[in-house]
Amino acid sequence: MRVHWHRRDLRAADNRGLAGAAGLLEDVPADGPVVPLFVFDRDVLAHAGPPRVAFMLDALDSLREWYRDRGSDLLVRRGDPREVVPAVADEFDADAVTWGAEVSGLGRERDDAVAAALDDAGVTHRAFEDALLHEPGSIRTNQGEVYSVFTYFWKKWRDREKESPAPVPDDSDLAEVDDGDDTPLPTLDDLGFDEPEADVPPASTDAARDLLDAFCEGDVYDYDDRRDYPADECTSRLSAHLKFGTIGIREVHEAVREAKSAAAGADYDSAEEFESQLAWREFYHHVLWNEPSVVTENFKSYEHGIEWNHDPEALQAWKDGETGYPIVDAGMRQLRREAYMHNRVRMIVASFLTKDLLLDWREGYDWFREKLVDHDTGNDNGGWQWAASTGTDAQPYFRVFNPMTQGERYDPDAEYIRTYVPELGDVPADAIHEWHELDQGRREMLAPEYPAPIVDHSQRREQAIDMFERARGE
Repeated sequence: MRVHWHRRDLRAADNRGLAGAAGLLEDVPADGPVVPLFVFDRDVLAHAGPPRVAFMLDALDSLREWYRDRGSDLLVRRGDPREVVPAVADEFDADAVTWGAEVSGLGRERDDAVAAALDDAGVTHRAFEDALLHEPGSIRTNQGEVYSVFTYFWKKWRDREKESPAPVPDDSDLAEVDDGDDTPLPTLDDLGFDEPEADVPPASTDAARDLLDAFCEGDVYDYDDRRDYPADECTSRLSAHLKFGTIGIREVHEAVREAKSAAAGADYDSAEEFESQLAWREFYHHVLWNEPSVVTENFKSYEHGIEWNHDPEALQAWKDGETGYPIVDAGMRQLRREAYMHNRVRMIVASFLTKDLLLDWREGYDWFREKLVDHDTGNDNGGWQWAASTGTDAQPYFRVFNPMTQGERYDPDAEYIRTYVPELGDVPADAIHEWHELDQGRREMLAPEYPAPIVDHSQRREQAIDMFERARGE
């Protein structure tokens, strides 16, 4: 008998760790049925936010039902995995434990500690690469280094052979365990979290597949042209599902490859552009695996420290969507309402925080970690450090997004802005995009409840460049 320890792989299909435990992979022999396990780990929950925990609980409920429909059950425990996992292995007389490999420093330290505890108990264990198509460290430069420039990583990633989705265990592969049909999962309150202020989307493999199917049937072919326009919503919305593993990355990639192979010309290029976004996800995970310190430290070294501002009032205005820059405020309010933000807008609000407000990227990263349902350490850290000009393959410090130009270019009719900033609902689009240039009387006439810009972009752009040049020793 074997135990499979679920973490960020809350599904049965295309789950390499679960398939390995069931002996369904070529290099792993079968050895009895599988006991499924999930552990609420206090150290991991300390870094979570209400939207993610709510999504995770929904995904766990769906996964538990899947097991129960097949005569098994998902064992749910709370405690220190170093103690809980060996105890469950002992309870079921299991001779092996499997799980999906982690890339973050926190996750790898936990897994090393659990592995040591299992060694002491005489139980074998194996971590399977499940969340990524290519194991961290497997794509390197010709000099043997982990890539820090995406373009070259992408070329090798694209051409590297990908594994097919892992097989799904049969009923006979699963242990007949009963964790108590009447035992509910813990609530948000039980775990120490408030209800999220956002509407969190449903979490299940079926929900993820519905999104994937709809995207590959249509929007994937417009993705290259329309992905940067938030009002178009020409995105997959799969990010939270990939974060928690309610769908497997191999299943997603196979569907995208099939859509690409069925297309030609611009449609083919568009599907490949989405495929490259999957590669960006892996690129940042490889960087995190190689440099775990990037979670709290700049990836790029400067001769002197960056002199970030300390301005709690400006930070709060940014969090509340009250900066007086419409596209920024729309994004920040979408975050509160949906626990999600369109990717182009994520770049805009991150640039605004670091280059207009001159605030430390870690302030923004921490807020996203609290509010996003799809927060993923590798992706979010990579995105924030890109915008702050401190990361790998980052935006050059002297290229500063103009939030008004960005709003006019990517939301020309102000449709997205009006959706999330109702104070501007009756304001013409050209006035919205010129908000920073209007005099106070004109602003008060058009939208008396919407604030004036809290900073002057042109002035702050120059200050940001000066700040980085001082850090560079110039």
